[in-house]
Amino acid sequence: MTGTENSGLLLPLAVTLAAPFLILLTGKKPNVREGVSFGASALAFIGVARYIPEVIGGRVVGPVDLFHILPGVTVSFCLDGLGIIFALIAPFLWCFATSYNIGYMRSLKEHAQTRYYFCFAAAIFGALGVAMSANVFTLYLFYEIISVFTYPLVAHHEDEEAVSGARKYLVYLMGTSKLFLLPAMGLTYVLVGNLDFNLTDMVHGVFVKADGSYRTAAAAANPWLIQLTYVLFIAGLAKAALMPFHNWLPSAMVAPTPVSALLHAVAVVKAGVFSVSRVILSAFGSQTMHDFGLSLPTAYVAAFTIVAASLIALTKDDLKARLAYSTVSQLSYVVIGVALIGSLEGGAANSQAVQGGLLHIGHHAFGKITLFFGAGAIYVATHLKAISKMNGLGRRLPWTFGAFALASLTMIGLPPVAGFVSKWYLLNGAMGAGQIILLAALLTSTILNAGYFVPIFYRAFFLKPDPEAHIEEYGEAPWSMVLPLVFTSVVSLLLGLYPQVFQNFIQAFMR
Repeated sequence: MTGTENSGLLLPLAVTLAAPFLILLTGKKPNVREGVSFGASALAFIGVARYIPEVIGGRVVGPVDLFHILPGVTVSFCLDGLGIIFALIAPFLWCFATSYNIGYMRSLKEHAQTRYYFCFAAAIFGALGVAMSANVFTLYLFYEIISVFTYPLVAHHEDEEAVSGARKYLVYLMGTSKLFLLPAMGLTYVLVGNLDFNLTDMVHGVFVKADGSYRTAAAAANPWLIQLTYVLFIAGLAKAALMPFHNWLPSAMVAPTPVSALLHAVAVVKAGVFSVSRVILSAFGSQTMHDFGLSLPTAYVAAFTIVAASLIALTKDDLKARLAYSTVSQLSYVVIGVALIGSLEGGAANSQAVQGGLLHIGHHAFGKITLFFGAGAIYVATHLKAISKMNGLGRRLPWTFGAFALASLTMIGLPPVAGFVSKWYLLNGAMGAGQIILLAALLTSTILNAGYFVPIFYRAFFLKPDPEAHIEEYGEAPWSMVLPLVFTSVVSLLLGLYPQVFQNFIQAFMR
């Protein structure tokens, strides 16, 4: 369906586009300014949620063409089972991030708060645009919007460390997108004749026709062009933080903690793994991934990233640094899952692996935003960053550390929380493909995850505090910060008990 039949699809985008400018206009009235963020997040969420019944029913809503740039190149939007997951998560978590922002920014009396909220809202607009992109060009446009408007957030403190971290952040993300993603887009246009995703056939993608023949004589004569295009896509989507294009993420931890939560759970890295998923599943498809030997090399790179980043996380005493390397590791669960789509004989889709990878987009979002909210609440309450100095803090901040412990179980993958479900599907997908190496990497990472998360809340609840630490002076952070992190931790538990919340969308997408 196209055109005006689904013009209401643009409502969430219009709301998130207007929000940053309303924030600027109300900058001198903080309560109204933050109210705009609350209102916009609610309206955007409702605007997406109204399409849930249609998407679960297997329908692709749209595409709606906004602009025609060239023949076969448009700015176009749609919602399907894959896109709606990210499109629901971004505005939903924006609401709780706003509450958290109020407590954090006001408690620390941070400067430039209007600029901060403006950029935060603009990043959500970019994330929603990525989620709803119907083609590579639209995805690229909104992918870059996220990079541009999160740069001032990373550089927020405006000191030497912040500027250096923000510079590295921008160079990595925009450098790779210009060097690799743009050429990938150009090659796709040459090979296929347009940049549209295949929204109805996950097996054949856009490079293969339904009868199995390749679309163009150029592709048939030079199959290496498809392999090159694929490599350029994966390298150009550095927000997915696959090694060696991961170092921007730990460097960006100089940002305020709510920004770290935005980077890791709501917008930036989720845009990265979502874009990788969209390209693999809706552009290449299982047949192309299988025929050109693309599945297993991608999965092995992701497996290496999972284990290597987990080992680095074990060495970090700074809480945010440990969480950053945890994110580098956890993102690759998604990449392994979607990459294994073409790992079965004959190019049949590995549905178990794909379900595990896509489930982890949502499951990781709620777990990781809780962990970063927890890190920020600890800092506001105690000004502590080092894990080694947190002995006994759980007795003074029980809600914060309790939520942190629950979210940690999602990262480890223990039942009954959400991370267990996605890892279970990934393990089954790896076994179904006969990939013992990937199976070993996933199991090893679970042990490593426990190795760097369990000591944090064990210290907080079971070790005696240092008498010189005077922890009796500490108490919980403002409730505008604590309530969101408690809520998101409970959601991570509920998603483990009721995984069909996201599973219904994924199964609709895979029909």
